[in-house]
Amino acid sequence: MAQKHNFQFSIREYRPTDGRVVTSLFRDGILEHVYPAFFKAMSHPDHVGVALSISMAGYVLGGSSYFQALLFGSAWAGLIYYCCHEIYEGYMMSRLSSDMADIQANYLENPDNGFWVAEADVKGQSKVVGMVAVMGKRGDGEEGERFDDRNGGATGASQEIPQDAVMTHVVVGFPWRRKDVGSELTRRAVDFCKERGFARLVLDVSSPQTAGASLCQKFGFVKTASHSNTHANRWVSNLARINVMRMEKLI
Repeated sequence: MAQKHNFQFSIREYRPTDGRVVTSLFRDGILEHVYPAFFKAMSHPDHVGVALSISMAGYVLGGSSYFQALLFGSAWAGLIYYCCHEIYEGYMMSRLSSDMADIQANYLENPDNGFWVAEADVKGQSKVVGMVAVMGKRGDGEEGERFDDRNGGATGASQEIPQDAVMTHVVVGFPWRRKDVGSELTRRAVDFCKERGFARLVLDVSSPQTAGASLCQKFGFVKTASHSNTHANRWVSNLARINVMRMEKLI
């Protein structure tokens, strides 16, 4: 059992009885990025310029009305917030209706996949405070090199040749952060990939997830690509200005 500053926790495999708390933890962990993404987007010079222009238009059209200037500016801010929320909520709903709809079947019944939780002793009771998942891929030739990022899994042939694994759902409850929980979960995922003989572990991190990116860098992950494609429509992604970074670690 890991321990830091009298905080004790252990990493174990997911159990079906963890379903409700894991789903809640995942929802909160994804949606908490909406506000950081919103503030980051609104601080972009382009959005600042548009907000000021729209506010000025409201001021003039309202007959030197400060209230209408504020109203127009708030409408623009509301649109940006909607775009940020749409991206993260869309991703969350997509995963809840795909791989997380049946964790037992999608992860635990496949020897190349894994799903673990961090269980802590909280006031004498065991509580799930974090989680991580790995979905492996084996293949050969051209088919084996295709990767389906949207579902976090692989497509194509399934020859017994070690290739990639994807780490997803790295979430730690807010009160239990900075206590090595995230580090131990990441270490468990890396160790699993070594045990299974995978050559590389990859994950996608959105630009507001600075803590997650820093954690991965500590474990030797490096940024290999960046794009702005998300589950949302292109205009939503463009307004939200969220970049997705691909990070990789050679095993």
